[in-house]
Amino acid sequence: MPVVPIKHQDEADVRNAARELERRLLGGERTLRRREVAADVGVSLLSARKIWRSLGLPRVGDDEVAYTRNDEAALETIIDQVREHRLTEEAALSITRSLGQLTDRMVIWQIEAIVEDLVQNQGMSDAEARRQVILLLDDLIDPIEEVMIYAYRRNLAAAVQRQVVRAESGLKASNEHRDGSEDDAALPLARAVGFADMVSFTKLSRRMDERTLAKLVQGFEARCSEIITVGGGRLVKTIGDEVLYVAETPQAGARIALTLAGEFGVEDVSGPETPRVRVGLVWGRVLSRLGDIYGATVNMAARLTAIAEPQQVLTDHLTAQVLAGDARFVVTEQEPVHLHGFGDITPYALTEGMGATLPLD
Repeated sequence: MPVVPIKHQDEADVRNAARELERRLLGGERTLRRREVAADVGVSLLSARKIWRSLGLPRVGDDEVAYTRNDEAALETIIDQVREHRLTEEAALSITRSLGQLTDRMVIWQIEAIVEDLVQNQGMSDAEARRQVILLLDDLIDPIEEVMIYAYRRNLAAAVQRQVVRAESGLKASNEHRDGSEDDAALPLARAVGFADMVSFTKLSRRMDERTLAKLVQGFEARCSEIITVGGGRLVKTIGDEVLYVAETPQAGARIALTLAGEFGVEDVSGPETPRVRVGLVWGRVLSRLGDIYGATVNMAARLTAIAEPQQVLTDHLTAQVLAGDARFVVTEQEPVHLHGFGDITPYALTEGMGATLPLD
C-alpha cells in the first residue's frame, strides 16, 4: 500500500489543534481550583493531593485554575471505593498509582511510535513529526481508547484465569519440590522466573545509528513478548537489553527459556544484526507487588543469566531436579561457581529434549 503524504500545517494550526485537543481530552475548560474540587467531593485537600500524586498529575498552586468537572468526577469515583469499603485507602492509592504509571508510559510509547512512523515513511524531521502528531491524534483517540479498554478487560480475564485455575497446579508442584527454608515458605507465589539478556549489546549498539538501534530494541522486546505469551508466561518488564518473565509451572518456564535462547542470533538480511541471547531460569517462590516480582528466586535467575554462555540456559539444582524426569528437557551439571549473595553453587545447563521448544508462527 503506498504511503499517503500528510499535509504540513503551520504553527498557528498546530497551536489551535492543541487547544482543541486538550478540551476534548479533559472534557471541557479548566474552571476549578484544587480546593474547590476537594470541597465538592467532600474530602480534605491532603487526601485529594495523595490521589492526584498517585495518578502522576502535576502539582498546581492553590490559585491556579487547573481542573475540570471530569477531574472532579474521577476523584469522586476513587473516593467512593473507599467510602463504600470496597478498597482501603492504601489499596486505592496503589491501584491509582498503577494507572498513573502505566498510562504515562503508554501514551509516551504511542506518541513515539507515531513520530517514528512519520519520520521514516513521510520524510519528516523529528520536530515536524512531533507537531504533526497533534493534528493526527484527534482521529486516533477513540479507536486507541476502544482497544485499550478491550485489552484491559482481556488481560484482566487472563489474570483471573491464572489466579483461580492455573496457579493451583503451580502451587502443587512447588510444594512437592520446595527446599523447606523459612525464606521460601514466607513468599506466597510459586513461579518459574526467567531472564533473557542480549549478549554484547553495548558493543553492538555503539556501531548503530539511532534508528537502527531503536529497531533492534523494539524487535527484541516484541519477539520476546510473543514467545513468552505463546508459552503461557507473562512479560514482567524490560530492563534495557534484558527481559524478565514468569510462568506458572517450571515446565512452561523451561520451554520459554529454550525457545528464547534459540530464537536470536540468526542471520537476517532484512533487519539489524540480532545479538545472541543467554537465559537464566529458576523455579521457586516470589513476592508479587506493584506489577513486579521480588525475592531470592529472582536474584538467582539474574545471577545465572550473567554467567551463561551465548544461547545457553542455566538453572539451579532445585529446578534441575524438577525438570529431570521430563523427556522434553536435558539437564547437565556444570562446574561449581561462586555467586554473589549465594556463595558456591552448582549450575545446570538446560538443553532441549523431545519437543521442548514452542511452535511459533
